[in-house]
Amino acid sequence: MTYAFPPGGLPDQSGNPEGRAIFTDAYAFIPAITMRDIVTSLLPGWENTRAWIIARPLSGFAETFAQYAVELAPGGGSDAPDPDPQAQAGIFVAGGHLRLTLDGVDHELSAGSYAYIPAGAKWALWNAGGEVAQFHWIRKRYEDVPGLDRPDPILTSDNDVAPSVMPNTDKWATTRFADPADLRHDMHVNIVTFQPGGRIPFAETHVMEHGLYVLQGTARYLLNADWVEVGPGDFMWLRAFCPQACIATGNEPFRYLLYKDVNRHPKLAL
Repeated sequence: MTYAFPPGGLPDQSGNPEGRAIFTDAYAFIPAITMRDIVTSLLPGWENTRAWIIARPLSGFAETFAQYAVELAPGGGSDAPDPDPQAQAGIFVAGGHLRLTLDGVDHELSAGSYAYIPAGAKWALWNAGGEVAQFHWIRKRYEDVPGLDRPDPILTSDNDVAPSVMPNTDKWATTRFADPADLRHDMHVNIVTFQPGGRIPFAETHVMEHGLYVLQGTARYLLNADWVEVGPGDFMWLRAFCPQACIATGNEPFRYLLYKDVNRHPKLAL
């Protein structure tokens, strides 16, 4: 299994600057070709690290989460990765080898590994190999609920979780890293897989905000009223209630890493 990651580098001067990136009040489409060296961020408390920050809380854009693609050079990492004590994290490894120390216990992560880190946990993350390591990092402030404990950590992988097939089809399945019925979780990070020709057969329109990072394959994706051709390394942000649908194209599975906010009442004040 391979997992897409920003290409870095810089296109030569023959590149067409018109591009396909688009930012609207309903969705944003950030194609992989735009994720180059000159748009990376350096992060306080991290060594030998650079990050593509592709979503962040912003009026008229993502409201519930931030999403990064992070690259660690050999020896890179952090003993104090998140400055916000209320932040929970979903970590999905795209390549290389990482050592996650979570509440004093070491865990080795490799391509396809997923870790859910609850808010308030003490954690550190370092490149554990001799090559560059790459991972996707989703951050959300945890919304505590009276009577509910915070979720337990999750350490698993794409290979260890059987995809849940959607009703009436064998071409659409979701790899669920957290139990959907566990109300302690206020966010889910899943992998959605469509076999060639598979589709979302209606325009989904719902309260959940989405971040979608394409890990593999190609599709035509409906974003509000626009059909967009998407492929490996492309990112989509969908505002709550933005209509969406999908038709997988090509001859390999179309897969994306999906964030959504779940299991909480909507706030009644902005």
